[in-house]
Amino acid sequence: MVERRFAYTPAMVALTALVLLVPIAGLVLLLERPRLDLHWEHHPAHFWMVLITATLSAVLAYLTGAAALRRGDARVLFVSLAFLSAAGFLGLHAMATPKVLLDTPNAGFTLATPVGVALASVFAFLSSLTVSGIRWGRRLRVGLLVLMALWAFASVLRLPPLHATSVPEVADGILTGLAIPAVLLYAVSAARYLRMWWARPSLMLLSIISAFVLLGEAMVALVFARNWHLSWWEWHGLMLAAFALVVAGVRIQWYEERFADLYQEDTVAGERELSVLFADLQGYTTFSELHDPAEVAAMLNTYFEVVVPPVVRRHGGDVDRIIGDALMVTFNKRGDQPDHARRAAAAGLALQAAASAVRAAHPTWPQFRVGINSGIASVSLLGTEGGRTHTVIGDTVNVASRIEGAAPGGGVAIGPATKALLPQASTEDLGLLSLKGKAEPMEVYRLLSLDGGE
Repeated sequence: MVERRFAYTPAMVALTALVLLVPIAGLVLLLERPRLDLHWEHHPAHFWMVLITATLSAVLAYLTGAAALRRGDARVLFVSLAFLSAAGFLGLHAMATPKVLLDTPNAGFTLATPVGVALASVFAFLSSLTVSGIRWGRRLRVGLLVLMALWAFASVLRLPPLHATSVPEVADGILTGLAIPAVLLYAVSAARYLRMWWARPSLMLLSIISAFVLLGEAMVALVFARNWHLSWWEWHGLMLAAFALVVAGVRIQWYEERFADLYQEDTVAGERELSVLFADLQGYTTFSELHDPAEVAAMLNTYFEVVVPPVVRRHGGDVDRIIGDALMVTFNKRGDQPDHARRAAAAGLALQAAASAVRAAHPTWPQFRVGINSGIASVSLLGTEGGRTHTVIGDTVNVASRIEGAAPGGGVAIGPATKALLPQASTEDLGLLSLKGKAEPMEVYRLLSLDGGE
């Protein structure tokens, strides 16, 4: 894949702003000259247009949500919730298309779009702020899904206030009440993202800015447009364009850390107290020399299939990298694991237990050695497009690697910082070891168990 580079200039900003203002100018023209606001009522076109828009938004919600939870970034999480709000309520609106899924109009499904777009504006604004931590992220996402489910339930059963078969005229006031703050929130959000873009130009930021502007314009069209006229179709087109722009930006970005340009400062340049686990296979080089590459690959895959799941799923480790036979895992990289030392130690013991079961069936295979260290490390985004990685660096990481090199085969070695965080652990003193790069020898211990038992 060829790397793409973009030139960002004031002229480009002005041109982008001009293009984004064209839809609102078109809406004003249609409203001022009703004869131009042609009527076109085509139910299947409406259904598929809304459904495609909702699908694009749902895909973006999933991708940004996964990135947010993986990196612990609140900004990306709020962007995900904005997309999720729009996707869910747009999906409900698609069901309001006459004679497609429902025989009669439904007020709840009709009102779903303005409610979803207004709710998305709140999350858009929150995404432009700096918020620490996302421990509440999963609960908030579940709460949003529950809200959408309740709205659908009330709409289907026509429960008050969604019991009408058509949108009552009083809803015009409700729509205006939703539109004014929503448009303001989108405008403020776009302006704040523009400041980020100005400091650090990127295609992803520009896509998000454009999407927020178009969603704000869609909210205006929602209030003033006449059903089944061009002005009414316009807000559908604006929403489709908003999400299509972001999808295009995501597609152009490199797969690795494609949302990195949205990350908050502490995500790309913060410090954490964490634990780092290194593991590699003792005797791997000799084994590789004596066996066919396909056999070596099969051996590695067999090992990793059993050692990675307990480390990641059971104990919450974040696999930073796998290089050949070497595995690097971090704990508390997102700042949400205060018990990171215990998690790392438990993961190391679980890794060895899983690897021992494999080696029992293959006695000639090399065995893992594991080293763990705890301390302060810098969480950083390294590299550029085509080679970016979100990793941790610092002396804590280097020492963990050195401890792993001193660990006995089949064993887990820990440094004094990790031992201090595990007062109940049973350990065996491995003595003072001279670690490469360290001026003074360091006491290293073999971890036997976490709770004092053998």
